[in-house]
Amino acid sequence: MTIRVFHSPASPYVRKVMVAAAERGLADQIEKLPSAAGPVKRDPGIVQHNASGKVPCALLADDTPLFDSRVITQYVDSLGVAGDPLYPQDARRFAVLTAEALAESVLDAALLHRYENALRPEEKRWEDWSRGQMDKIDSGLDDLEGRWFATITDGFNAASIAAACALGYLDFRFASKDWRSSRPRLAEWFATVSARPSMKDSFPAG
Repeated sequence: MTIRVFHSPASPYVRKVMVAAAERGLADQIEKLPSAAGPVKRDPGIVQHNASGKVPCALLADDTPLFDSRVITQYVDSLGVAGDPLYPQDARRFAVLTAEALAESVLDAALLHRYENALRPEEKRWEDWSRGQMDKIDSGLDDLEGRWFATITDGFNAASIAAACALGYLDFRFASKDWRSSRPRLAEWFATVSARPSMKDSFPAG
């Protein structure tokens, strides 16, 4: 069964889906659809399926849409033919879901920070806004280093994927940010999981 996914090579949310598909043995069933999604000018090809115009948006065989990345990742996991389930069905399930949400909150703040400083005209940029987003990133990383570290390092689950994609995005778009020195466990873990084929094959570009 082919799953068509509106794709952007720089999107960490799309990367989550691609990593999940690779980990569950479904990489060859993902068809990448081109997209021109943006925070201001939306891609009408996406909007007809997902009113937000955001990626990733997956289309099933009958054009039924699935979004956002957490929904698509769970769908991919339900079809998995290899590896361990990304979403445990035991007592760990809600810890994984919560840690996944935390990692996505880091990504959300990083995207908002980037949009403010890369897309908004310089004279309209709000320094306090950018600072607030960076505070969210830092507190989220602190929690991944601390309270949620055992969850993201319990195998390579959905929360692990979200955290790894968030850290990868920070390296990609915020290369000068030193998030590692005060979070040594997270840094060591990220170095290890970055060597996984699913991570290497989905490295962001653009």
